[in-house]
Formats: sequence, C-alpha cells, structure tokens
Amino acid sequence: MTNNLYSFRDANIRKTWLIFSLFLLVIIGLGWFFSYFYNDPQILYFAVAFSLFFNLLAYWKSDKVALAIAKAKEADKNNFLEIYRIVENLSITAGIPTPKIYIIEDPSPNAFATGRNPQNAAIALTTGLIERLNRSEIEGVVAHELSHIRNYDILLSTVVVVLVGIISLLADFFIRLTWFRKNDDRERNPLLMMIGLIFAILAPLIGTLIQLAISRKREFLADASGALLTRYPEGLASALEKIASAPPLRRAYNATAHLFIANPFKADAEKKEKIPLLVRLFSTHPPIQERIRILREM
Repeated sequence: MTNNLYSFRDANIRKTWLIFSLFLLVIIGLGWFFSYFYNDPQILYFAVAFSLFFNLLAYWKSDKVALAIAKAKEADKNNFLEIYRIVENLSITAGIPTPKIYIIEDPSPNAFATGRNPQNAAIALTTGLIERLNRSEIEGVVAHELSHIRNYDILLSTVVVVLVGIISLLADFFIRLTWFRKNDDRERNPLLMMIGLIFAILAPLIGTLIQLAISRKREFLADASGALLTRYPEGLASALEKIASAPPLRRAYNATAHLFIANPFKADAEKKEKIPLLVRLFSTHPPIQERIRILREM
C-alpha cells in the first residue's frame, strides 16, 4: 500500500510539472503568434514573463486563491473543537501533519482540500456539512480529503484552479484585442488571423478538459484511501448520500468546482441512475451513486 501511495504521489507531481509546461507552451505560443501578427516582439517578451510569473503564483499561492474564491475563513478552535479533534486524530492515522481547517458559511454540505504539499495544506468544510452529518460521516469526509493531501492530489488540482482560469482570461483578451484592432491589421493575413482565433478559442477548452480529467479519476482513489483510514466505508457512503440530496452551494464557481468532494452546482442531479454520456464526460465528478456502490462493496 505504501509503495502505491508513493507511486500516486510521484505521478501527481509529474502531472503538475506537465501542466506547468503546457501552460508555458500555450501562453508563449499565443504571445509568439500575436507578436508575429502585429510585428511587435514586445508581446512575446510579455507572454514569457507573464507565463513564468503565473507559474510561480500557481505553485506558491494557488491554495490562498482557492480559499479566497470559496470565501473560506480559518476555523476558531473554540467554536469547532470537535472538528479539530477529528482532523487531528485522522491526520495522525494518515501519517501527515494536521492541515489548517477552514469554514465556509453555506447550508449545503460539501468540503475540499487544498495546498501544495502535506506540510502546507488546508481543509475547508461548509457549515452545512458540520450541521447535517453525524460524527462517523464527518470522519469519512475528512478522511477522503486527507487522502487527497497524502496522495498529492491537492498540488495538481489547486494549481489547475489558477492556470486554467488564466488561460481562459488570456484567450478572451486576445480575441477581443484581435477584433478591436484596425481593419487593415486584420486583413493583412486572414489565414494567420484564423489560426490565431482557433488557438485562442481552444486554449480554455483544453484547460477545462484537463481540469475535468484530473478530478474524476482521483475521487475513486480518495474514497478508497479514506475508507481505509477510518476502517468504516459506510461513514463516507452515508455522507455522500446526504451531500447528493442537498441543494447546490450558494457560491459555486467553475474554477474551484473540481476541488469539492461532490459537484457543488447540482449535487442532487447525480442521484439519477441514467446519466447522459455528454453530462458524464463534462462533469467534474464521477457519478455519486457509483462511488457509493463501490464503497458499500468494500
């Protein structure tokens, strides 16, 4: 089991550096195209500096960005003493440092983990999760999130929050820049213009597909690892049932949707037995009923 955890951790670290590299290539590629099209090398220099800066930001500060987007605030130990005890006990069992605990004021039960490594990690729980779930169910959710931390899923998924968002914003910026330029600039080379537009449109789509692929695969592993931590798969299975039947989060954003333990937009929609293929392909999470079934077969 330990060897498997190390292999998952190493795989996630490799994937993170791959995404960093793809981000550099996409942004520098966009910069090169527009510097060539407008005959202005300063655009390329800006693209290189921009991509390097945001790679560093994504690595060092992406957890702060994710927590800020979710409106999460650090939990007061006096008010959430039982939660602190659960997280501390399970962290000892998992063999990792106790992460910081954050609270999201929202009646819908949900949770996520973030950070770049187990030494710099955080878990965010909604007030709805704390109020609606019993102790064994909360332990199941916390164990699931600690598994993400131990497996280094948090590094990969949190970095994606920043990089995918930046790619989308830049692509939109370049498209607007292109159409607001003078007509003679656009008519100078229509083929080159079309290639640039296709590149700018595909960039955020590629980023979103990376975001979706990362999230779906890691959830099954975190479910299994979390069940091993608590030795009680039913706790997490029951928690997922309650989460699935609850309303969506009040403040749900595409950039952070893949971080949560369950889809923050339409948690109850996943209860349906038959889910259309396109919905499955473009969902940030695997079907929740499938996850519950696997947990109860353990």
